[in-house]
Amino acid sequence: MIDLGYSLSRRFPDPPQTDYRTADVRALRHDLFCGDVYLADTEADREVSTAWGWVPVLDFAWALCDIVERLDRDPRGSRSATPVFAELDFTESTDCMLFERRFGWVEVSADWMPADEPPLTFNHAELRREARDFLHDLIADLADMHEGLADNPIIWDLQSRFPRV
Repeated sequence: MIDLGYSLSRRFPDPPQTDYRTADVRALRHDLFCGDVYLADTEADREVSTAWGWVPVLDFAWALCDIVERLDRDPRGSRSATPVFAELDFTESTDCMLFERRFGWVEVSADWMPADEPPLTFNHAELRREARDFLHDLIADLADMHEGLADNPIIWDLQSRFPRV
């Protein structure tokens, strides 16, 4: 089972003058909602997580949904033996998470993981569902904390682009 989560940082608060209703894509993806994220395999009791405090959590959720869709471009879908690769780069560092799909399975690793540690492995359809649920739950949490965010057209577009599965 997949568990995706986040925590917001107290060290990097959002600017108090922010108008969330009109925040642009750059602000939403890179300047606001900093914290840490994790992706865990609860059955294997293993996770890939950050502990930096500055990861833009909305950008992580957004990028993860994009990556899961990019991994599904092969018309053969889960029957494809051809590996498909994607990276999730963290903009403030050289670190990245690595994704490889073969057949219906996605292996997730990070370049900060020990070399001898095997990647996490998830069913692609389950990862898609969990990534989208995480995005919608995160947006709901952030909208509860930040007045006007739910009225931002970029957020509307994001939610319609990646509806819950």
